[in-house]
Amino acid sequence: MTTAFNLDIHNAGIDGKILASLERVSQAFRVLLWNESKEYSLSPIQVQVLVFLLHHAAPMRKVSYLADEFNITRASISDTIKSLERKALIYKEVIQNDTRSFVMHLTPKGMALAKRISLFANHILSPIEQMSESEKESFLFNLLNIIHYLNKAGIITIQRMCFTCQHYQHGKNKNSHYCKLLNTRLSEKDLRIDCPEHIMSSE
Repeated sequence: MTTAFNLDIHNAGIDGKILASLERVSQAFRVLLWNESKEYSLSPIQVQVLVFLLHHAAPMRKVSYLADEFNITRASISDTIKSLERKALIYKEVIQNDTRSFVMHLTPKGMALAKRISLFANHILSPIEQMSESEKESFLFNLLNIIHYLNKAGIITIQRMCFTCQHYQHGKNKNSHYCKLLNTRLSEKDLRIDCPEHIMSSE
């Protein structure tokens, strides 16, 4: 079986070079995340959970949702939640009429920390900001297609992107996008990867 990590393969064509480049960017993300976690005496998943809680609504701040979001077991995410509770960074709110379920909230201390650590990926953002608008739009569209494929393959379990939303509609032209919720056409730069109004399509 051939592999894009084989230098003869990935140096011979652009496909392998793109895959290797994505792996390097992923590695950079992991390094930045790890450095941030060490600075604040947190684990990488604890950093990710704090940032997620900062930016997402209550229905997503449950153990079951977080386990699917980060592709880890409920037991692992429960351990993460307990650790963040001990550090007084989050607290639980029991859901009415269901004492077995609860929603996580950031404490003031947790919110202040989450705002600081959420900047860890800015080093990756900087070169993106140097692209032209047309380069950004093309880059975004291609990344969305890759993520959509990985989602359909069951590798990435949760996506809140336009392509998986019941409000999204595309025309015969692959670059034609429409949001039925907003009742408007979307340009490629308007396509979202994490939309708060997302409802998973049944298709």
